[in-house]
Amino acid sequence: CLQQLEPDLCQMMFALISLTQYLSTFSWTCSFLEVGIATVIKALTLLLCSVRCVVEDKNSKVAWLNRSGIIFAGHDKWSLDPRVELEKRHSLEYSLRIQKVDVYDEGSYTCSVQTQHEPKTSQVYLIVQVPPKISNISSDVTVNEGSNVTLVCMANGRPEPVITWRHLTPTGREFEGEEEYLEILGITREQSGKYECKAANEVSSADVKQVKVTVNYPPTITESKSNEATTGRQASLKCEASAVPAPDFEWYRDDTRINSANGLEIKSTEGQSSLTVTNVTEEHYGNYTCVAANKLGVTNASLVLFSKYAKAEPDSAELH
Repeated sequence: CLQQLEPDLCQMMFALISLTQYLSTFSWTCSFLEVGIATVIKALTLLLCSVRCVVEDKNSKVAWLNRSGIIFAGHDKWSLDPRVELEKRHSLEYSLRIQKVDVYDEGSYTCSVQTQHEPKTSQVYLIVQVPPKISNISSDVTVNEGSNVTLVCMANGRPEPVITWRHLTPTGREFEGEEEYLEILGITREQSGKYECKAANEVSSADVKQVKVTVNYPPTITESKSNEATTGRQASLKCEASAVPAPDFEWYRDDTRINSANGLEIKSTEGQSSLTVTNVTEEHYGNYTCVAANKLGVTNASLVLFSKYAKAEPDSAELH
């Protein structure tokens, strides 16, 4: 047998031989045998599997086998697995009860009854389904604009889960398929943010996890505006810039860097900066430069503080 058959089949044959020898010590008769089973099991932690074997002759005893060997012979338990029990709801039913079903429980189960001539058997195949579970997902990532990005999301489950990627923005695109990898070629700043991986099959609700993608890019001046001022009053120049990482700001007057002193105050927060003159004099009128910089680049904008009564006023700031 070992040379001609698969090991599992040989083991089953030996189990049947042992079972036949065991059952032959009883005088059993069985005129009808019916096997029913829920062939699909959702393998949740506390889920039970009941395999039913109904015998018409209530005096008969039923045996259960699987590929590992004999599980029950009559009411005698041969299996060492504590999760397996024999359950009888009425005298004609012999249910095999498996607690905390696992994928390793999948396979063929045989209900066998000894007749006057030979054992009568019926088989059923137990299919175990497993809810989707994301086992591995990319860590949060930071890249420079224009780089290629690959996100990975791996999931387990039976049937094989379908992986869906989605960019979590109001107009976020959805990438569907069974691929575990999401490739973004030449990523732009608009593609930064959170990406959601969803693993789904029909067994239970989907498993969802997120990964954050940060896209670095050099500063761009988004707003700068010249301002009119009256002597003796307070006036401000404001400059805004977009960048990741957030830019650092500096202010210049005629190529000389300005610090907060002598009636001048600089306030900078993430993405914007202001230069305030607390008491405007004639000397404060003129051109100023706002500089925004991060590790990827530098940009600047020219602004003018002009007299309210000047004959000619500039229309807009000059950007560089």
